[in-house]
Amino acid sequence: MNRLAWLAVAVALTVIVAVQVTLSAQRSSRFVAEADAPTVAAGTDVLAGIPEIPVRVRGNDYRRAAFGEAWDDDNSAPGGHNGCDTRNDILDRDLVDKTYVAIKRCPTAVATGTLRDPYTNAVVAFVRGNQVGASVQIDHIVPLALAWDLGARAWPEDLRLRFANDPANLLAVQGRANQDKGDQEPARWMPPNHAFWCQYAVAFVAVLRGYGLPVDVPSAAVLREAAGTCPTG
Repeated sequence: MNRLAWLAVAVALTVIVAVQVTLSAQRSSRFVAEADAPTVAAGTDVLAGIPEIPVRVRGNDYRRAAFGEAWDDDNSAPGGHNGCDTRNDILDRDLVDKTYVAIKRCPTAVATGTLRDPYTNAVVAFVRGNQVGASVQIDHIVPLALAWDLGARAWPEDLRLRFANDPANLLAVQGRANQDKGDQEPARWMPPNHAFWCQYAVAFVAVLRGYGLPVDVPSAAVLREAAGTCPTG
């Protein structure tokens, strides 16, 4: 299943249901044609039922370690529990034109490949090496620090670990775009590639809903606007 199929998802705490959205690996690198975007029925409020808070209040107690070691092999990515950690599984899911190398317990780590970055519409070459994280990084669509501020600080450890490794909340993207985004909420950052706003909003909202997280009012407005670019059915 390709990257876009994992974006349009309804997430439950124990079950991930993926909505198939087709993207051929042989297409032009341009993201995202209307046919690739999930359909949203006219008049639908994609945030219906999700609590809204006035603004995000940034805490000073966030710790990456609270979400467990990055990364583990206990995930639902295609081929999960295969000896490859979540990062390697997501690279395998999202890159095209791949070659492989065996490393440690992972027999199918991506050695080289091509990322068609949804955030910037750029084509990025990936080569495994000392700078493996520089050109291609794995983004948490709903950032960990944002989730922490929205309520994840009160979750049990196993739920935070699941969240950090949930393929429905992960996407291989251009490293620079990931750094620019940081832990910002949609009110402060949206993908520079406006053609991807529909997919980003649908994925973001699905994760909020699946994990029972609220959204800040400024971000809610941005997400509704972005979902408004989705094709209607």
